[in-house]
Amino acid sequence: MRNVRALIAYDGSKFFGWQRQDGFLSVQEALEEALVSLLGTGPVVRGSGRTDTGVHALGQVAHFHVETRLGDDRLRHALNAHLVDGVVVRRLETCRDDFHAQYDARSKRYAYVVHTERFRSPFLGAHGHWVSDPLDVAAMRQAARELVGEHDFSAFASSGSPRATTVRNLRRLRISGHRHRFAMIFEANGFLYNMARALAGTLLEVGRGKLSPSRVREILLSRDRRLAGPTAPAEGLYLVSVRYPEPCFGGRDRGPRGVPGIYPD
Repeated sequence: MRNVRALIAYDGSKFFGWQRQDGFLSVQEALEEALVSLLGTGPVVRGSGRTDTGVHALGQVAHFHVETRLGDDRLRHALNAHLVDGVVVRRLETCRDDFHAQYDARSKRYAYVVHTERFRSPFLGAHGHWVSDPLDVAAMRQAARELVGEHDFSAFASSGSPRATTVRNLRRLRISGHRHRFAMIFEANGFLYNMARALAGTLLEVGRGKLSPSRVREILLSRDRRLAGPTAPAEGLYLVSVRYPEPCFGGRDRGPRGVPGIYPD
């Protein structure tokens, strides 16, 4: 029996969130059912946190205890062969027995992806938020600076999820991209329920000119969710990475024919 951690990517439009729930396919259930098919037993797969229906992941981290003779790379290949479409285990490694994907996490990084064109792209689907308005990115960046730091983020959180405190440390908030596609990148020691989407929705209101950057500071201090912008749609949100105090998934991912990619002659 060993503890294994996995780096997982998934298309949130194909699942009803991360957490297992009766009658609806979740990412957690997909992973656990794949392990049952592969090994005959189903360990509980514990993720770094829940993502809602429609939210995507590039770097969700999970762990589970498993008894198998398969090495890490063979186990990853076999597990991917049993997974349903829309989720893949990108990396997998045996870790210390007491590693916990949720409790050991030190920070998370999310990206909210926005496409800004007059007409919705036929290639966008459920993988980004479409906005046809012109946006003042300088004002959005000014408002973003008001939000960075340790604050009570009650004004940017939905009710319905228990929490010991509504104080979080938003370490970075960066807006990066070009004219027709950009991302708002949030990194914090933790996120309240719908916090990233509420921040994104509020910054978009600033970009539209409906809120001033100074008003965002007032909303933060008010702790009143009714004053902030709308919760941005789930399809624009991606869990990019989770950071831990120890190195995880180090080294290049070398396959049987070498490391995939383009290399110089």
